Amino acid sequence: MDTVLLSAMSGVMGSLVGGSATVGTAWVTQQKLNRRELVREEIRKREALYGEFISECAKLLIDAYTHTLDKPETLLPVYAVLNRVRLTASPPVLHLAEEMLERISDQYFRTNLTVEELRELARAHEADPLKPFGEACRAELKAMRVDA
Repeated sequence: MDTVLLSAMSGVMGSLVGGSATVGTAWVTQQKLNRRELVREEIRKREALYGEFISECAKLLIDAYTHTLDKPETLLPVYAVLNRVRLTASPPVLHLAEEMLERISDQYFRTNLTVEELRELARAHEADPLKPFGEACRAELKAMRVDA
């Protein structure tokens, strides 16, 4: 009788250990999948936000090259986007975003560029003032993908 009881107990214990291992593995796998999905969603949000910031800055920068700041509320949309960037961005991305806004503000108070000056600026090696910001964003998003 003892051998029958021992066999039954061994079977029950084996089933419990096997079942708990399966449950544990499934739980760990689900946690990793949830984390990856959260990171993917965060990356999508940041890509959209950074794209919006780049679009606003590009419009304002071209406007600043050819106009003075007649209405301060012209800058309001880009400041709103900057503050949304401030909520999630890494320090390097935020720093470059703030620098970009400083550059735009400064340009509004400089003399307007002529068409010839704009042409020369477009042909210059460093013609894209948003490039450092874009590169910092790309590095941040790449690091997020690696960590996921």
